[in-house]
Amino acid sequence: MYQSKWRSLTNHIILILGSLFMIMPVWIAFASSTHTREFLFQNGLQFMPGGHFFDNYGKILFDQSATKGRVTALQMLFNSMVLGLGFAIGKVIISMMAAYAIVYFRFRLAMPLFWVIFATLLLPLEVRIVPSYEVVAKLGLLNSYTGLILPLIASATGTFFFRQFYRSVPDELLEAARLDGAGPWRFFIDILVPLSVTMIAAIFIIMFVVGWNQYLWPLLMTTDDQLYTIVIGIKQVYNSLYEGGQIPQFPKAFALTIMASIPPVLVVVIFQRMFIRGLVETEK
Repeated sequence: MYQSKWRSLTNHIILILGSLFMIMPVWIAFASSTHTREFLFQNGLQFMPGGHFFDNYGKILFDQSATKGRVTALQMLFNSMVLGLGFAIGKVIISMMAAYAIVYFRFRLAMPLFWVIFATLLLPLEVRIVPSYEVVAKLGLLNSYTGLILPLIASATGTFFFRQFYRSVPDELLEAARLDGAGPWRFFIDILVPLSVTMIAAIFIIMFVVGWNQYLWPLLMTTDDQLYTIVIGIKQVYNSLYEGGQIPQFPKAFALTIMASIPPVLVVVIFQRMFIRGLVETEK
């Protein structure tokens, strides 16, 4: 009993220390973002919040000059949200349909095609970004949401997870659906999709965070400031900190960083139970 309590206490201490280690830099960035740039320049990073929260965050959200461009942080947040949602929703839909075809349509090339899809995991975006850019440019999709989202919605990872999930679904469900006269499309919509809710949530969270954090792809696909994402905006603000010989705008840079981290955190926190169930649940 004593050993069990001591082990539990040790585990909790390790978890608390790990949490503080992860949270502390974010808190310091937030606290520093609520001070004036003169105060930070004189006193360095701050642990306690200041009194300029609304001033700093209001300027970075609604004032174009605060981001050194022709776009506000609010517009960049919207662009990142469109990219993240389009990225996640597109990958979920394409992955579900590809996995459904591989598992339930018994054609000869099912397994070779699956391994071809799986082999694309060995080719990261940086490897295929030049031909992808050429295709997007020839289709006239540069500087558009379609060009940002469409070329990247195929997902080998999502297809693999959905394939493994569908393989665990009992064959009796398929036989019962056939006896009820359900065709392939109805079986997919009425049976597989409801069963896949937790898996959909898990893949959606992963892909949303990946899409939200994209930097290189939107940087190449967009030359219009109005389509810049929040990640590109952060890079611009930090690059311009020492321009003009003025005191660096550290508070605005920190504020933009904090705002960029809020949506992915909220998505993970809200759907964390479904995320965990979708990855570890085995009984259907």
